Amino acid sequence: MKKALLFDQGMLSKDSLFTPFALTDVFTEFSGEQDQPIIHFWQLPQTLILGMKDSRVTHFNEALKTVHKKKYHLLLRNAGGLGVVSDSGILNVSFILPKDTVTTLSIDDGYEAMVDWLRQTRFGSLGIEVGEVTDSYCPGKYDLSINGKKIAGIAQRRVKDGVAIMMYLSVDGDQNIRGELVRDYYRSGLQEQFGALGYPPVRPESMTTLNDSAAFDVSIDLVKKELLQAMPYSDQTSSLSEFYQLEEYQRRIENMRQRNMIIQEVLNDL
Repeated sequence: MKKALLFDQGMLSKDSLFTPFALTDVFTEFSGEQDQPIIHFWQLPQTLILGMKDSRVTHFNEALKTVHKKKYHLLLRNAGGLGVVSDSGILNVSFILPKDTVTTLSIDDGYEAMVDWLRQTRFGSLGIEVGEVTDSYCPGKYDLSINGKKIAGIAQRRVKDGVAIMMYLSVDGDQNIRGELVRDYYRSGLQEQFGALGYPPVRPESMTTLNDSAAFDVSIDLVKKELLQAMPYSDQTSSLSEFYQLEEYQRRIENMRQRNMIIQEVLNDL
């Protein structure tokens, strides 16, 4: 396999919340066309990233207002799944591959590639387990946990001949506050149906961070360093930054803007 190209966006501004989602799709298409693996790191300031299903809670407006009062940004992403939190202690990692490099093209192979990558770092010694943590936020078959507490979730997105395996990793910070935020979104949005209708009965204490699980200090920079030591990569950021000029990127940004108008309409009334 070719060396992966690295694109590290660091912490984005509140005016660039749509950027990583648009880039993921453009990078994934490029990866398939050019047979080129890509590593994409990004972070957002305090944001609740909603899945499409989250926009269908019974009392959507009330749920949005609850989060807005807590000074978090709100964003509706262009993929399924459920809500996750992003902030300075959460690292978002995308491992983007041509589809045919994922053995037999099965969905599970993509997830396993991300799990294996994380286990090859020093964090592998912490006993990372795979399996759904049902009372976490955004529970899924490929939740990663340590001592029964979730530290990460993994999702996949396929665009043409590429596949993006995406992980949000709770590195440090107050995971309890994150859990309370998502729980309060569902409590406001579902009210007496909290924990029903296919939405998780979020229990903040079901999740933790890498830093709270390790006997050594863990930071975002350390996690990036460990991941990059475990994966051959080429730091050619400039070649990937050209994607910002692409018409396809601009089109995907516009799609995100249109999708998020339902949130803006509610927030504009506050």
